Amino acid sequence: MNFTDVISLFRQGKGTAKSHMKNLIEMAAADGHFADIEFDLLKSIAKRNNISEGQLKEIRSNPGNVQFEVPEDSKEKFQQLYDLIHMMSVDLTIHEEERKLSNLFAIKFGYPKNKVDEIVQVIHQNIKNQQSPVETMKRVEMMIG
Repeated sequence: MNFTDVISLFRQGKGTAKSHMKNLIEMAAADGHFADIEFDLLKSIAKRNNISEGQLKEIRSNPGNVQFEVPEDSKEKFQQLYDLIHMMSVDLTIHEEERKLSNLFAIKFGYPKNKVDEIVQVIHQNIKNQQSPVETMKRVEMMIG
């Protein structure tokens, strides 16, 4: 891998991270209420993705400036879907709009349409049971085999 490839990966990661933050904000707002617990989770995920609070505020204020990007890496796709489902359920109430949105993201990320409901349900259950994203990803991979 040459220097240009590394720079390209870095840029793509940053772009998909911003896209991910936009998606999480969309998920948090899907029920018409952006709870404090959702904002705390958003800040935590932003920090993990090297997105500053300033950048987060910019994304939240101007979501149209951030283009939707699907990560190329399968682990990153799964991590983003896991985060989105975590955001959907962190306030302990799952609204129909949030469920539809999580299914839509799963399909956009390339998961099989006929298994999306089950995948979302498994991820949600594993989050409730405090299982790690790594354990959850293994379970989902076995499901879609």
